[in-house]
Amino acid sequence: MSDNPATKADYIIVSNSEETTRKIGELLAGLLSPPSLVGLIGPLGSGKTRFVQGLARGCGVAEAAVISPTFVLIHEYPGKIPVFHFDVYRLKDSEEFLELGVDEYLQKQGICVVEWADRVADVLPPDRLDIELSIVDSSTRRVILRPLGEHYRQVAGKMISIWHHHSGANKC
Repeated sequence: MSDNPATKADYIIVSNSEETTRKIGELLAGLLSPPSLVGLIGPLGSGKTRFVQGLARGCGVAEAAVISPTFVLIHEYPGKIPVFHFDVYRLKDSEEFLELGVDEYLQKQGICVVEWADRVADVLPPDRLDIELSIVDSSTRRVILRPLGEHYRQVAGKMISIWHHHSGANKC
């Protein structure tokens, strides 16, 4: 988990289930256009992979295809919008991340999602949407949208509006 508390520039959503975490990812996918970069931050078990499953579902990827890429550093998921899923947990430094050819993926017409983005933040583009997931209790997660750059501020603002409408109507 990051040591950075939420700020006034952040947007917070509370998820009360794995399916709700997936739904947050799915709704966000509808607001992203390629190429986009989402950095995920949070401890083991905080819901990062569940979030990616939902985001991929929103991009037209079969949800069952999405698994944690811990032992395979990059998973490519073809869909209506391709999703490139990186897990940098086992990398020793940012240089190793760059050696994966991440620059090429960032130029592709897809959505790049980097789990453990805080470990390679020094080499990530400055415009991105960082999402911090934290464990509140066994089923509840706090999801902080931390937009970096004006484009992602607009995306995060729209996401919060959609989420309030969705959660008010469906009580997720």
